[in-house]
Amino acid sequence: MSLATLVDNDDLDLHVDAEIKACLDPKSPKSFFLFAGAGSGKTRSLVGALDHLRGLVGKSLRMRGQRVAVITYTKAARDEIVRRTQFDPVIAVSTIHSFAWTLIEGFNHDIREWLRVELNADILELQAKEAKGRTGTKASAERLADIAFKQRRLAMLDSIKKFVYSPDIDNRGRDSLNHAEVLKLAGDFVRTKETLREILRDGYPYILVDESQDTNRHIVEALFAFQAAHRGEIVVGLFGDMMQRIYGDGQPGLGESLPVDWATPTKKINFRCPRRVIELINKVREATDRQVQIPRSTAPEGCVQMFVLPSETTDKATAEQAICAHMAVLTADADWENEDAVKVLILEHRMAALRMGFDDLLAALYPISQFRTALLDGSLPLVNFFTNLVLPTWDAKDDKFAVARIVRAASPLVSAMALKEAEDELEQLAKAQAAVDAMVGLLDGNPAATFREVAQNVADTSLFVLPDLIKVALAGAVTDGADDDEVDKRTDRDKGVAAFLEVPFRQARAYAKYVGRKARFDTHQGVKGLEFPRVMVIMDDHEARGFLFKYDKLFGGGAEDTTTASTRRLFYVTCSRAERSLALVAYAESPERVRSQLLANGWFKADEIHLGLP
Repeated sequence: MSLATLVDNDDLDLHVDAEIKACLDPKSPKSFFLFAGAGSGKTRSLVGALDHLRGLVGKSLRMRGQRVAVITYTKAARDEIVRRTQFDPVIAVSTIHSFAWTLIEGFNHDIREWLRVELNADILELQAKEAKGRTGTKASAERLADIAFKQRRLAMLDSIKKFVYSPDIDNRGRDSLNHAEVLKLAGDFVRTKETLREILRDGYPYILVDESQDTNRHIVEALFAFQAAHRGEIVVGLFGDMMQRIYGDGQPGLGESLPVDWATPTKKINFRCPRRVIELINKVREATDRQVQIPRSTAPEGCVQMFVLPSETTDKATAEQAICAHMAVLTADADWENEDAVKVLILEHRMAALRMGFDDLLAALYPISQFRTALLDGSLPLVNFFTNLVLPTWDAKDDKFAVARIVRAASPLVSAMALKEAEDELEQLAKAQAAVDAMVGLLDGNPAATFREVAQNVADTSLFVLPDLIKVALAGAVTDGADDDEVDKRTDRDKGVAAFLEVPFRQARAYAKYVGRKARFDTHQGVKGLEFPRVMVIMDDHEARGFLFKYDKLFGGGAEDTTTASTRRLFYVTCSRAERSLALVAYAESPERVRSQLLANGWFKADEIHLGLP
């Protein structure tokens, strides 16, 4: 359908929600896959289905001790759905990892035997590769280390009475399961254990999956097996868009070979994007599935511009500022020059770190696997000590009441015990104030002060309690009592902590802004489901140093392969975030070749593509 077609009926998709509600009828339950492209109101349909269930069967579910299971991809999506369903306990919303763990927790014997089989198989496979490979290489060393680790873990299995897992951290203990294992275990158990399927049926007669295209394939396959075993008793509802599948562990081809008894409602209208953006994303997905979206009747025309710059451009931040200035003039929208009003999407966290000025902090800690997840979601205690205590205290230095609140809440110098044991309470309070003054004096007087210098200052005055890793680093000691499976990581971890402590403290502010989602930057992958008036997408394969996505290949006319297909989907996701205007910035080895290919694809008009700065 051409975008020239006038759409004067924004209720065109209302029948879709009616179809979904019909599928939820407890007298004739029917599983379904909802296709909902970008900006079509997928979450609205999901919440509408939940509200319908709350009114239709909420009371009966409560009486039977049953709930509606909703599986989300992110914690943010989980929290949003919980809020929009008014915290109703009959709606059990969880991330995929949390849901998987609820299925297998407590099956300790079964988990142990499953791990025994898996570990033995992994060891045999690694040994076979080692026998065929060259010795003395880095790859060989990694294989041998992996074999040794798995053998140690295998030897410890019988001593583990209870397995543990947390979906929110990198699980490192000898009795812990990792994220991948939990998903695979849950999938295998649901497929092979009839008892578990019956428990699932009795507890959750409705299972709705958000972002199903990215839901782990083991879980998706298990849900298909579950639905087939209990057809006519339960509903499995999948909400998604295969063009937005950007993670590698999703189920390929989901929605193409559904059971014949599944319903397949489809939403057509894009309520988010302007007409020009919808025209672009329709072109982008044309070679994939030919799904076409229609703009809402009141959609503005919008603006899309493509800027292709040489890969060797040195001052990229300045170039991107110039592009924002051009967009402000072109769109008559001055907010393009307000950095807080433009969402800039980058491929990799390092790109944001370089532009914001916390690249040394990221470089020190990101390579440490046990730190990575917490570092990126802002929950790493090692860094939070500085961002949640030191930085707010320094920022509040001119507000004695604000400082007092922080110190009373966190400083051992003014704890109830410390004040009780002090010979002179006023003298003890003065000691705390002197400690604050010492820290503020350091930070005010030395803009280049490192995290180590700040930590040592705090340690000397006992203003706050240092995290153990910082205490160890300051003392130059090595922690004792680490789990056996942490031994191989200890050296790298300690090196990472030491490198972090030599980083200038000023990088803490930019880091805190970024992980607090208050920065203008976000990753291409991290904004799925979100929308912004002004979007700039930065595509730089060289700077990103990734291998899963290659924009140069997508734009350069290379043969379609897995990497190109993944990049195409990611490009679709980023472009479809824009509500008003979209600036695309590609750093390429051959800008002229990119321009020629984009024109040949019909994605852009000639006056929308700029070689170099405007």
